[in-house]
Amino acid sequence: MREAVERRLEELVAANRFEIAVVFPAVGAVLLLASAWGLLPAPLAFNPYLVLFGVLVMRLPLVAGLLPLVGRRAAAALVALTAYAYGIELVGVATGWPYGNFEYLVDLGPMLLGDVPLGLPVFFLPLVVNSYLLVLLLLGPRAARAAVRLPAVAALVLWMDVVLDPGAVALGFWVYDAAGAYYGVPLSNYLGWVLSAAVSVAILDWGFDRGALRERLATCSFLLDDLVSFVVLWGAVNVAFGQVVPALAAAVLGVALLRTDRFDFDVLALSPVRR
Repeated sequence: MREAVERRLEELVAANRFEIAVVFPAVGAVLLLASAWGLLPAPLAFNPYLVLFGVLVMRLPLVAGLLPLVGRRAAAALVALTAYAYGIELVGVATGWPYGNFEYLVDLGPMLLGDVPLGLPVFFLPLVVNSYLLVLLLLGPRAARAAVRLPAVAALVLWMDVVLDPGAVALGFWVYDAAGAYYGVPLSNYLGWVLSAAVSVAILDWGFDRGALRERLATCSFLLDDLVSFVVLWGAVNVAFGQVVPALAAAVLGVALLRTDRFDFDVLALSPVRR
């Protein structure tokens, strides 16, 4: 039964790569910008269920790609990462540590204890898991050493947040109490992400077989498509707000993805079966 579900999900994602990795984030960027600029009516502007639906669709390649590798140990690791995401966010909202004092301004769906979006894991986990996977792919055998893997993943997580946080602040998703030096984001936020990256690497190292992950990366062409969605969505948002540094950072991440030689969007867009 599980194998049949995995196969059907993989076929669904493989047949719709372009729509999931490019069309959904592009449409999402347009809707988010229209919401921020007051161009959508109240029921649609920053509608939390539309936001969550779009995010979940963009996460499908990551879910379909990893699902065959999720046994009990990996499932426990993902549960631990989810618990960490909730815990660190609740601490952050209450104390300002480690990300800096901030508050949510946009309803992102039901809230846990009134402070943290219940859907937080679908935002947090892909950030760290995608970084981990891209490091394994780009560094190859060098990523076998923890002394290389940990700083590389931490650097990539920071790079992604250099793109994401300014865009989210510009949209009005959240705001920091003290205006930060980097597009309204305090530098302490990035120290917090170093901590989260270190914890995430430790948990993923424990939960997943890196050899199996590398093999899956080699055989599953869409496993990193969620990162393509990230570049399209947050790159477009930062360009629209004229935020040059985050937009360039998104472009650099896009180039890194192109170097993996996994994305031929002309073929993806035109092929009846997009693999």
